[in-house]
Amino acid sequence: MINFFHTFTPNPILISFGPLHVYWYGMFIVLGIIAALAVTLKLAEYYKINKEDIVDLAFYLIIGGVVGARIYHICLEFSYYAEHQLDIFKLWNGGLAIHGAIIAGIMVMYFYVKKKKLDFWLLAAITVPGLALAQAIGRWGNYFNQELYGKPTDLPWGIPIQLNNRVLEYYTSTYFHPTFLYESLGLLAIFAVLIIMHYLIIKKQKLNFQYIVFAYLVLYSLLRFATEILRVDPTPILLGLRLPQIASLIIILISLGWFIWNGRKTTLAKK
Repeated sequence: MINFFHTFTPNPILISFGPLHVYWYGMFIVLGIIAALAVTLKLAEYYKINKEDIVDLAFYLIIGGVVGARIYHICLEFSYYAEHQLDIFKLWNGGLAIHGAIIAGIMVMYFYVKKKKLDFWLLAAITVPGLALAQAIGRWGNYFNQELYGKPTDLPWGIPIQLNNRVLEYYTSTYFHPTFLYESLGLLAIFAVLIIMHYLIIKKQKLNFQYIVFAYLVLYSLLRFATEILRVDPTPILLGLRLPQIASLIIILISLGWFIWNGRKTTLAKK
């Protein structure tokens, strides 16, 4: 497997029908969505939630998530898209930022549960494991697009990047850190942790749904902060940190603030 990554150069096109192309990126996005929906529906079954509500919510989350992720990405690289307006619609070339999807997803879920009078934290808790799994699968689309790779490396699992896909700073380098793989494996571990947390609730009535949601936010933010140290794709820099790192720190601080506040509230309630 290590030798495969070191020697294989992927093609972004999965299959062609004359002038029409099916891209690996799109296929992995679709597979991620299907996997996320399957996991969420299974968890909904355990919590006796109407599956029609889950399917309806998934529809709105997919649309809102893609739109939010694309808008966020465009804002990060506004100077490029200001000169290449048509590229805004070329989703098959990549360019979906997860922080934008999370923001949009929270907004969509808030209005949906308010309209349906459902439990926000319960729905969020059964959604985040599938989200982590979808991200783990979707990252492989970045591999086939040869994007979002890391700094040059001599490690045996370094991946070759074609000349036209290399950032100018490392134009003479050949092998780079497969940050897509690091993040994908990390997300699979996060998915496992979240499923275990659900097991503790379902079988042993421990924890609450809010802990699952914030566990995802903290764990993924830590993972993203770490992988951003290696990534070389252009992004705004502030105080020596890449913008996704700053967004991750903000999410971590908000989540830790919630844990502290919730812990104090629980302590006071017991007195």
